[in-house]
Amino acid sequence: MATEQKFTSQTWPANPEQATLEGKNKFLGFWFFLGGETVLFASLFATYLALKDSVPSTDHALAKDLFTLPLVFLMTMLLLTSSLTSVFAMYHMKNYNFKKMQQWLFITVVLGLAFLGCEIYEFMHYYKEFGHTFTSSAFGSAFYTLVGFHGGHVIFGLGWMIALMVRNAKRGLNLYNAPKFYLASLYWHFIDVVWVFIFTVVYLIGIAG
Repeated sequence: MATEQKFTSQTWPANPEQATLEGKNKFLGFWFFLGGETVLFASLFATYLALKDSVPSTDHALAKDLFTLPLVFLMTMLLLTSSLTSVFAMYHMKNYNFKKMQQWLFITVVLGLAFLGCEIYEFMHYYKEFGHTFTSSAFGSAFYTLVGFHGGHVIFGLGWMIALMVRNAKRGLNLYNAPKFYLASLYWHFIDVVWVFIFTVVYLIGIAG
């Protein structure tokens, strides 16, 4: 029975995430996937901008009434910091240090979970204080669809990283799983970039009125 090969600094390729044909195929499929995701998010942003002022009456809260900068800023810092920790994880992957890579990925996951916790609190606050729900207005529908869809991507990204960490905990790094870790990290950066646009288009413009 063939044994799984372990790699050291002498045998590990210069670019392990692209070292195999399978890894290259994953890369190609991943960029096609991100292209579709980008178009989808662009459509959601356009819909939100068209509907952000659409409320049935003056009794319904607008963006400037809902959003508070401190909470949104905290959420942004959590997600951007998690992007940085994933960079550290990939740095250690390329330096053949599986243990430190796992440690930094764990920190990334914790920060991502903290972000989700803040987002859940945010949604509950809007509902309890303002009665702002998905069905309260066109603005509510557009807001929860865009921000909630991003939150769903955060959950997916966290699940992806956790699954990789657990599945490969005893295997270490090899040419088969290295591309998977690298693509998960790229996906996490994509999520962070989308949030920067949400922070700007939804929250900052909303607070400015």
